[in-house]
Amino acid sequence: MKKLSHQTIYGLAITTILFLSGCSSKSEIQFPVNVGVKPESITKGFNGNYYVTVMNGKKEGDGEVIEISNTGVKVFAKGFDEPKGIVFLNGHLYFSDLNRIWTVDKDGNASVFIKKDDFPKEVLYLNDVAIDAEGKGIYVADMGATKYMRDENNALWPLNSEQAKLVPKLGRIYHVDLEGKATIEQDTLSLMLNPNGVGVDNNGNIMVGSFFLGNFLVKEDGVLKPLKGQFRGADAVEQDSKGNYYVSSWVLGAVWKIDGETKESIVLIDGLKSAADFYLEEDKGRLLLPDMMTGIVHAVNIN
Repeated sequence: MKKLSHQTIYGLAITTILFLSGCSSKSEIQFPVNVGVKPESITKGFNGNYYVTVMNGKKEGDGEVIEISNTGVKVFAKGFDEPKGIVFLNGHLYFSDLNRIWTVDKDGNASVFIKKDDFPKEVLYLNDVAIDAEGKGIYVADMGATKYMRDENNALWPLNSEQAKLVPKLGRIYHVDLEGKATIEQDTLSLMLNPNGVGVDNNGNIMVGSFFLGNFLVKEDGVLKPLKGQFRGADAVEQDSKGNYYVSSWVLGAVWKIDGETKESIVLIDGLKSAADFYLEEDKGRLLLPDMMTGIVHAVNIN
């Protein structure tokens, strides 16, 4: 048998590396991705794949969790009503569904993690979910009485209208630990009408997006106060490691990046049908953003 030279072996090794590198790039998930009818929230989970809550229609039990991997899109778990905010924690997916929270394991087996009666106050419409700073539980936003927000054309009432004054202050932010015990993290607040988005800032404090008012609320001296600007229909709220903030508006179909120092905002994307609950993937310089009304998940450059 002919012995290979060191140069030949080296060349073969380089060729193999380049080939594998090429295979890796080809297998990278390419966005945008169509995931179905009414996707709401997305997270990164098992094996580096992405998981999206999809509400589908109004039929009870037709909601699903969809998996996006480099082999395609498939149903990972099903049997939910209106699944919304989703996170990956402690080897499980957790997501809200109207007035309860589900957990799903690596095999797609779903179980109710906490039901309506387990909350200290009546919950009306659970939405966004965020992992707490220590990874020992989750925050979940209860939007409260959503039926008072809109007019007969399904548009948000003007803030200076008489109807706006009648929107009840029922929204809260709850913390749920990994044992399923729920406590009130933030009680009702006039600046937080119909809270939708909840996130955790770099100091471990909650951030809240008020859907009706458009306030992006952050903690200052232990008190939630609005950042500069108004983002009506506020959905997801996040902060990156550099201190910049991000907020989406479901109503306006847009996402903003807010400078952590100046608090000035720029539009990252607009013109969507609806900008729902995004996933900040800072290591890849992007947000993964579901457009609920088109069924598409977009990758939005944050740099």
